[in-house]
Amino acid sequence: MLTHLYIKNFTLIDELDIDFHSGFSVITGETGAGKSIVLGAIGLLLGNRADIKQIKKGQERCIVEAHFDLSRYHLQSFFTDNDIDFDAADCIVRREVNSNGKSRAFINDTPVSLTQMKELGTQLIDIHSQHQNLLLNQEDFQLSVCDIIANSHSALESYGSSFKELVEKRKSFQSLQETIQRSKDNEEFTRFQYKELEEASLVEGEQSELEQRSEMMSHSEEIKSGLYDADMILSNVPNVVEHLKTAVSKLQSIEKIYPASVELAERMESCYIELRDLQQEISHQVYNIDFDPAELDQINQRLDLLNTLQHKHRVESVEELIGIREQLAEQLSHIENSDEELHELEQQIGKLEEVCLQKAQKLTVLRKKAAKQIEKEMQSRLVPMGIPHVRFQVEFTPKELSHDGADKVSFLFSANSSSPLQPVSQVASGGEIARVMLSLKAMISGAVKLPTIVFDEIDTGVSGKVAEKMAQIMQEMGNNDRQVISITHLPQIAALGKIHYKVTKEETKQGTSTRMTQLTTEERVKEVAQMLSGSSITAAAIDNAKVLLNI
Repeated sequence: MLTHLYIKNFTLIDELDIDFHSGFSVITGETGAGKSIVLGAIGLLLGNRADIKQIKKGQERCIVEAHFDLSRYHLQSFFTDNDIDFDAADCIVRREVNSNGKSRAFINDTPVSLTQMKELGTQLIDIHSQHQNLLLNQEDFQLSVCDIIANSHSALESYGSSFKELVEKRKSFQSLQETIQRSKDNEEFTRFQYKELEEASLVEGEQSELEQRSEMMSHSEEIKSGLYDADMILSNVPNVVEHLKTAVSKLQSIEKIYPASVELAERMESCYIELRDLQQEISHQVYNIDFDPAELDQINQRLDLLNTLQHKHRVESVEELIGIREQLAEQLSHIENSDEELHELEQQIGKLEEVCLQKAQKLTVLRKKAAKQIEKEMQSRLVPMGIPHVRFQVEFTPKELSHDGADKVSFLFSANSSSPLQPVSQVASGGEIARVMLSLKAMISGAVKLPTIVFDEIDTGVSGKVAEKMAQIMQEMGNNDRQVISITHLPQIAALGKIHYKVTKEETKQGTSTRMTQLTTEERVKEVAQMLSGSSITAAAIDNAKVLLNI
């Protein structure tokens, strides 16, 4: 619950520092005094969009900070999941907006994103303003009311998981169909390309070997001449090899009288052996170098084929051509096995549809059971609020499986016994819609433990005993471990608040300023009396105010 609110430099508010209490509280004030400004400041803590126009003129930034007591609510998981310190007795949420347009958000002095702030804010405060009455036009709101009363969260979560899997399978099926169709459209060309690459009998590394062989054969005469000259130099008598052999013998002959010659002889003998082997190898290669025009032609034809294929497929190597060939083979295999793949996916989709239908049926059962409770409770709440012949019905219509099940829900309403039931948003008056929404909120609040509920002029279009009954409902909600705050213009509602705040607007030398104060008992009497009689407070109004306030 909200325990303290601090606002600084927000539109017309210089500084507001005020405590809040449990139970049912009311906020009153003249039209235009700034009640909506206070709500706007709280909206920043719920992650609403910030605007530099919200900063009080002449100031650099505005600050909104709220303290919450979360000790009776199970919210620790949010703090654990987001790595934020948790203090159940005093949770501090702060938002700062600077004149440069930048906004900063904090939870317990930890910087957070607006998404995180909004996630927590929606669990801390529910602000019901007049525009929320439009929710009665929305099917998903009406369905969510049934789910809340049915306490179907786990069933809905289980269904949602299966439906998500079903959607993904359907997407996979559609994608596979499109892929197969594209492949079939190009099947003839794909087969031609594959056949061309397959018949090429591609071998990794062959291109570089062929290029090297072609280069060698193109210069065979030059190569043979070089080898022949080298062979002649090494093998003609007297030649280098024989001279080296003679030198080894000379060194060996003086080993006994000159020991150093032993090492020299060994080294020179190694050179002799190596040079002799080289001479024999060169001599052998001279006679093996042959120029075969037919072979060179075959090699060049093969290289032309490889280059043509590479150019055609816009690659630069045989290895890449092999990769393309394998891809084409896979595409052809895909085409050949496509019916089997599609059939397998269809079977999976069919099984998932059966699972989703079963889970959706369980949801429907829970919702219809909750609908009976909703109809009964709405009847019991609306009759005392001045609609004695009210009829309220939850209508179910089957629909295709969707993210929230297979039910379309519509709240039907009739204010009297002679009129047919129709969608509530189409037939209910403004005052009736306000009463319907208050009844729904009261019912929902019994199932969802929201720490703080704010009603912003929900009493529009009602007065007298109806207003008193609405006040009693809000008071009842506040007494049920909840904090309920009502912004109101009606004395019947203002009088039932445990705590009474007043918003006023003052003209100062620095300009217009909005203030909010907690009223004393005496101040409450005057405020309620003024709400009863207008600007001139009469003695009768004072007496009536005391009666309303039970003083």
